[in-house]
Amino acid sequence: MTACVRVYRDGRLASEDDALADVSEHLEATDSLVWIDLVDPSREQLASLAEELDLHELAVEDALKASQRPKLDVYESHAFIATRALTLDLEAGALTETEIHAFTDTRWMVTVRSSGAGDVIDEISRRVSKASRLTSNGASFLLYTVLDSVVDGYVELAQVFDDYYDEISEGLFEERPIAHDKQRQWFEMRRSLVRFHRVTTAMREVVSSLRRRDRRFVSDDMEPYYQDVYDHLVRVIESADATRELGATIVETNISLRDYRQNQIMKRVTSWAAIVAVPTLITGFYGMNVPYPGFAEGWGVWVSVALMAGLSAWLYLQFKSRDWL
Repeated sequence: MTACVRVYRDGRLASEDDALADVSEHLEATDSLVWIDLVDPSREQLASLAEELDLHELAVEDALKASQRPKLDVYESHAFIATRALTLDLEAGALTETEIHAFTDTRWMVTVRSSGAGDVIDEISRRVSKASRLTSNGASFLLYTVLDSVVDGYVELAQVFDDYYDEISEGLFEERPIAHDKQRQWFEMRRSLVRFHRVTTAMREVVSSLRRRDRRFVSDDMEPYYQDVYDHLVRVIESADATRELGATIVETNISLRDYRQNQIMKRVTSWAAIVAVPTLITGFYGMNVPYPGFAEGWGVWVSVALMAGLSAWLYLQFKSRDWL
């Protein structure tokens, strides 16, 4: 496990170290705001911190478990928030979810995450430093930076999904067949979009509950900021819904176009087969070793040639007029 303890006083970063033993000492100062960032902590390490900060055992258990759905649990002394940062591999269509769990009270916040969330935490730290004046709002500001950084990632992903399906829809009517790997990417992107929608919908409930169910952890001055995060989530979900509908329409249209192209091919094959059948029938008849009108006569050859050419031309014109050729 690695840990980072950041202490803020008077709108600035007062200290930054990895000494978890000093947390209680930092909190003794009434004007201090403490952010503890834990990376891959063990059960024993987190239990030790939980005893010091009086973290609920159920919240500690959830923080140690993987695959936690975004949620908000409110306990007597603190709140527990589970979030998921998302990244997308566009080539493979694979969505990667990185969990970030947060324990928060009015004067401290503990984040528990894997090393894969380092970029998000760095962004959160940068935002805290940039708007350090808001540290006077306590841990509600730190929690806001976590939620806002995660949701900003959702906004970027929503635009990526939107651009991808716009590009797909523009090339849908091209005549060349769609490659197998491209179809596989379509499928993976649709699966990723469904997961993206599921996560963002759950996150909307988290932010909504923070703003309405229990205002202990959101100061009045921070309410507009949480409202902004909520608005971003609503727009992301609306965009995801529209993109899902577009994706379903693209699949249906692709199936319809495939059936149409197969029908066109079958009509052409059938037309040429009918045209070829005429000379086959005539030559087969005249090829029989029996006497027939024109047998062993020159005019019989010309009559058979004329019949083959005339009937074939007539069939060609008939099929052409019906747009089968």
